[in-house]
Amino acid sequence: MDSDPKSSTSPAPNPNPSKLSPSKEQHHRDLLNHVEAYLAKRDGVDKLLKISRYATKLILASSLLQSSNNPALYHRLKSFESSVGVSRKAFRLGKFVQDLNALRASHHHSNRHLLFTLLAYGGEGFYYFVEQFVWLAKSGLIDPKHARAFQKVSAWAELVGYFGSVALKLTDLNIIAEEESCLASSVEISRLRGIGCVEEESRLRKLREKKTMKRLSVVQDLADAVMALDDILDGNGPFSKPVFMASAGLLSALISTHKNWVSC
Repeated sequence: MDSDPKSSTSPAPNPNPSKLSPSKEQHHRDLLNHVEAYLAKRDGVDKLLKISRYATKLILASSLLQSSNNPALYHRLKSFESSVGVSRKAFRLGKFVQDLNALRASHHHSNRHLLFTLLAYGGEGFYYFVEQFVWLAKSGLIDPKHARAFQKVSAWAELVGYFGSVALKLTDLNIIAEEESCLASSVEISRLRGIGCVEEESRLRKLREKKTMKRLSVVQDLADAVMALDDILDGNGPFSKPVFMASAGLLSALISTHKNWVSC
């Protein structure tokens, strides 16, 4: 229990008031360490670039900026958006190895789970592999005329990967829901009997946080899948509106940034 604030014993005066207290100093240091750890990760920088790119796309697509009103600024933002897109592809060099390792380490308990795992990690891994050639074409090392073909192949692989990823996460959500139901019942029974259940309540809280993150991840995958489908349709789909696509990309970027921040 906290001490009474009206206690007659007062704390000793701080001989150096300009210095931060240990708790505040530690909190400040932890925040900087967290930022450093986040920016040290490839995904951390990539997601910040993604936010920058789709925020710029949203500005260009909306009525906030018209090319006729300020053509110089419009072209600068367009060039910035294009450059960031190429930079993100450079950050993905070799990233397909991550999916190969995930496939090797995966454990499947049914043929359906095995299929979804192959689609998720195989599709995403092949997408990252082909994206390396897209980057080489856009940077000029490969004839740029091949860029469109590479992009089409990578978009299909990306869409397949998101299909498998969403299927896996929906399966995980069903498992989490069952665990949550059992744990919530156990906590409720313990409370009725007057038995302490601090550990169970903590597990239940973490399980619900995990469920929320998993749901956000599904939303992110769906947003990215819509953009991949738009690439396959060459921007001629019924939903291919610049503002909508830029909003989907920004939503995906914000969710992935939050996930990476929490996990690092």
